[in-house]
Amino acid sequence: MNARSPAPHAPEALSRPLCQHCGVALTPGQVGFCCAGCEAAHGLIRGMGLDAFYRSREGAAGLLRPVKPVAADLAARAEALPDGEHRLDLLVSGLTCGACVWLVEQSLAMRPEVLAARVSLTTRRLTLRWRGAPALADDFARVLARLGFRVAPWSPACLRAADDQEGRMLSRALGIAAFGSMNVMLVSVAVWAGGDMGEATRALMHWLAMLIALPVVLVAGMPFYRSALAALRAGRLNMDMAVSLGVIATTAMSVSETLRNGPFTWFDGATTLLALLLAGRLLNHAGRRRARQAGAQLLAMQQGHATRVSDGVTETLPLEAFAPGDRVLVAPGEALRLDAVLQDRHALLDTAATTGEAIPREFSQGEALPAGSTNMGGAFTACVTARVADGSLARMARLLEQAEQARGGVTQLADRAAGIYVPVAHAVALATFLGWWWLGGEGWQAALVPAVAALIVTCPCGLAIAVPAVQVVAAGALFRQGVLLARPDALERLASADHVVLDKTGTLTEGHPRLLPGDYSGETLRRAAGMAAASRHPLARALLRACPDAALTPGVEEIPGSGLRAGEARLGSAGFTRAPALPDGMALWFTAPGEAPTRFRFADALREDAAPAIAALRRQGLGLEILSGDAPASVSAVADGLGITNWRGAATPEAKAARVGLLMAQGRHPLVIGDGCNDALALACAHVSACPAGSTDLAQSAADIVLTAEGLAPIPAAIATARRAQAIARQNIGFSLAYNLVAVPMAVAGLVTPLLAAAVMASSSLIVILNAPRAGRATWTR
Repeated sequence: MNARSPAPHAPEALSRPLCQHCGVALTPGQVGFCCAGCEAAHGLIRGMGLDAFYRSREGAAGLLRPVKPVAADLAARAEALPDGEHRLDLLVSGLTCGACVWLVEQSLAMRPEVLAARVSLTTRRLTLRWRGAPALADDFARVLARLGFRVAPWSPACLRAADDQEGRMLSRALGIAAFGSMNVMLVSVAVWAGGDMGEATRALMHWLAMLIALPVVLVAGMPFYRSALAALRAGRLNMDMAVSLGVIATTAMSVSETLRNGPFTWFDGATTLLALLLAGRLLNHAGRRRARQAGAQLLAMQQGHATRVSDGVTETLPLEAFAPGDRVLVAPGEALRLDAVLQDRHALLDTAATTGEAIPREFSQGEALPAGSTNMGGAFTACVTARVADGSLARMARLLEQAEQARGGVTQLADRAAGIYVPVAHAVALATFLGWWWLGGEGWQAALVPAVAALIVTCPCGLAIAVPAVQVVAAGALFRQGVLLARPDALERLASADHVVLDKTGTLTEGHPRLLPGDYSGETLRRAAGMAAASRHPLARALLRACPDAALTPGVEEIPGSGLRAGEARLGSAGFTRAPALPDGMALWFTAPGEAPTRFRFADALREDAAPAIAALRRQGLGLEILSGDAPASVSAVADGLGITNWRGAATPEAKAARVGLLMAQGRHPLVIGDGCNDALALACAHVSACPAGSTDLAQSAADIVLTAEGLAPIPAAIATARRAQAIARQNIGFSLAYNLVAVPMAVAGLVTPLLAAAVMASSSLIVILNAPRAGRATWTR
């Protein structure tokens, strides 16, 4: 069993037997379990073969008592999917650690109907997908209720309404520790400075300090004691174990000195240690909370109502009621909270909330409109392209959750180092005590002083938070710059990139090509545009914009890197359509049986920030090359305009991937940036990859980094932030290790008192925490 200790108001319960399921102290007469519900839940978990949960769970005692299932009709809230599948998002109450997440996911995954069950510990959101009747949702809720988890229908408001229990607990404990340490210090200073103080007066000072310190140590130290006890029950050690032992040993030693009226006590060291560590923990908690605010804002954008237009009739509905194909009316000043395609001729939107663009952007008919933008012009109608739960805002929120919880290589290295260091710290403290007692001939009280100081000094608090603190700050800073991390180690790999491979269309250029006049008929244009409506390729979208009233051609198949096929008709490259290749820039060919090939030529402008971004990448020491599937002539023109000498046109997806593989075989670390289906293979093969805003779904799923802002400006800014974050993380780790190399020998030699050890150790943690925000201040200049 691995649960945290009972509530602070019942310390005597620590010595009682505990319930094998929920961890509360048993009353006389109870054996094994506190109630029949816990006994049944324990049997259920063991029957599922999930009893490993008890070896790794960390949670407050009593949180997992079985509860009554939620009364809400969850079946009515299940979303129907194709092939008889259903999906439901639930808020799970009672999640305290990763083991709880594991138990929820595994217990549901054992049901044969369940296809996927994913839990976010940060938002306590359970996304459940199953094949079968909607009524199964209530059955799943009953399974979780038997395990001690209460569920309710999830909405973004749940996250904002949830109580910040940890923050309040830390604030309360810090207030108690700070108040107590200041008062204990007032009494202790008189003893330390009063060399001529009489024994009776000294005894009075010791007793006053003890009366103040004991309640402070008991109550304010509870966050550390609970964590240490949970780890001990799980058969492992954590850094809170060293803190708890140091505080308790210092307090016990001081109580002994008070009872025998010794010359000094160290209540000031115990209470000051708690106050400083709690301050650091609260600062770390506040930093994580600020980083999560971006995710909370994204979730808040997904709630509310919108106006649906159907057969000329308008009605206001919740966002969840909108399905792809519905028409939504957006009034002036109203926020568009759904992904949609503009149906009117023009719209002016402020996209700063999701892309960071300061200037409102104008959209034309047929263009995709970003969810989260605000209408700065007249009213317009748009066609919804995705449900709110599947839209871009939901995807960004999920990516932000993953970035916050990500554990890259450096993070795992710091975790392993902290895990090794904890038992070493205990061994050093024990060796110090035995050395002073046996070899030094000191009494056990005197030998305990340097041992406690060594135990406090060697606590690896700073090492354990050295990397996570930086990672949270960097993820939040990157999001504000328009960058989302989609992989756990994307930040580390981005920092080590030394070569950039760029696509052309949609990456270096605006991705909004315009169709040039040519030798084609209106009917041919309409037929080609009907096929183009099935693709998100920039040239296909340009063709559709030139003929927006074209009806979608049924049965269109897209061949990445080649073109579109609908029966015998083809639209795409010259090789794909078997048309003559002409080296005159961007073009699409349309062929159909019995007709001569028709060529559609396009022009596309460079992005406004392309040249400054390329210059910034050069200043950062990265190599540059263009790898595009477009005609060599158009690629050459763009490369010459940007001063890039290494380029290649007419590259197939396989050729792009082969080039990336060759670079990696040469020891390079390429960053691949692309936006199309034909870039997905190269994105997946790269050392690190990124896709701009508006990229295809396939490119976004293959990329490590997703840009939410238009343009290339976020790329050099992201590299600068990643490099700075990695440097600061290494600084934190190096400082934590160097601090121990200096402080530990001094503590073992008896040159450091417990008070000084507490101040030095806690200060090292504070330095690490205060150093982390520097990771979010990296900038680049145009």
